[in-house]
Amino acid sequence: MANSATYFAVPGIPLIAPGDNLAAIIISALKTAQFPLVANDVVVIAQKIVSKSENRYVRLSDVQPSAQALKLAEETGKDARYLEVVLSESEEIVRYRSNIVIAAHRLGYVMANAGIDQSNIEHANGEERVLLLPQNPDGSAAELKTAFDKAFNTNVGVIINDSFGRPWRNGVVGVALGVAGIPSLLDMIGAPDIFGRKLQVTEIAVADEIAAGASLLMGQAAERQPVVVVRGLSFSAAARPASALIRPRERDMFR
Repeated sequence: MANSATYFAVPGIPLIAPGDNLAAIIISALKTAQFPLVANDVVVIAQKIVSKSENRYVRLSDVQPSAQALKLAEETGKDARYLEVVLSESEEIVRYRSNIVIAAHRLGYVMANAGIDQSNIEHANGEERVLLLPQNPDGSAAELKTAFDKAFNTNVGVIINDSFGRPWRNGVVGVALGVAGIPSLLDMIGAPDIFGRKLQVTEIAVADEIAAGASLLMGQAAERQPVVVVRGLSFSAAARPASALIRPRERDMFR
């Protein structure tokens, strides 16, 4: 794909509020930084600011817990209202124990708490709120790509990035929730290895690898660097959305 790539955290991104034109804000910040996008750049954007711009907030005071949420709250120690929101965004509760809930999100992701978070969001007037994932991350990525391409007269990729924990490994890494303009998954089956042996099952989660690198600059706390541009990569494979990264349930040996 490349011998080198650079990651550039875009400065000057303000706190994002519902209804903000996120594409226009990022374009303005790029121009102020004198860093115009060029062909094959990949713009990696934190899920949280996409969700904020799309007003994916839920006030916990508006939530009435169901019997299932109340039972799950007793067994996990979590707020029943919070768990009701998790249930509303999930197709299945995969595992749970004290203070941990692993859910299969309605979009197919298997993740902690269906991706619903309370960190790095404003709680206006002391009201507890939670933030949901974007309604359609691949669609959001495609809309942002269209705006960036038009503003800079180029052709870029876009990744909406979130932090996931992983089975068998401590810590979180960035993964791609939404993708436009690049192949999220690269099929290497049949390609030769360095000794000429054909690969049998190898697929590369390209978008996840890019997202993980961008997370090193974005951070997880108060860094306030939610947009990173990756330069130097190029792909000959066709673009594929992030939905291609989701393993079908029938191929998931652990559910």
